[in-house]
Amino acid sequence: MIQTIAFYLFAILVIAAGALTVTARNPVHSVLWLILAFFNAAGLMLLVGAEFIAMLLVIVYVGAVAVLFLFVVMMLDIDFAELRAGFARYLPFGLMVAAVLLAEMIFAVGAWQAGGLALTQRAGPAPSDLPNIHAMGALLYTRYLYVFEAAGLVLLVAMIGAIVLTHRGRAGTRSQNITRQNMRRPEDAVRNVNQPVGEGVEL
Repeated sequence: MIQTIAFYLFAILVIAAGALTVTARNPVHSVLWLILAFFNAAGLMLLVGAEFIAMLLVIVYVGAVAVLFLFVVMMLDIDFAELRAGFARYLPFGLMVAAVLLAEMIFAVGAWQAGGLALTQRAGPAPSDLPNIHAMGALLYTRYLYVFEAAGLVLLVAMIGAIVLTHRGRAGTRSQNITRQNMRRPEDAVRNVNQPVGEGVEL
């Protein structure tokens, strides 16, 4: 009974937070509602026994992605009137995408209830005596070790590419010369002036 109540509580909060993420007028509020949706989705993952996915939602999505979205939204100068106009303009396309996703979900639930789907057991059977995290770690570092290493190399290349693009030389920018700054004498940078009373400063 407690699990059923927790499931409906988390599910209602996820749906409500997702709807408020889309309909909120303030983008900062949208990101905060998104963080709430991630937390409740992590609770749903805990109920089904997927502790690893729950930790990913909290650590990666809430701790990194959503906070990054929040900082970017707060630093940008956003025109709220233009955002509201864009929401009304793309509403038919959004409703069409939502209808397609709803149809796919109904089809997937119907196919699951029909039975005969054992793809998870064939792809990676999980022992019943091991926790979910232990079983996933055993699969990552045994059967899918090369795929896991390849994904790490792809992320490394992406990180190096971002650093190279950030530190590329740009024309028209003034770079800082540390040696020239250290060699400058105080008398070259500061001028002592006995300023008369009632007169302005000459630059």
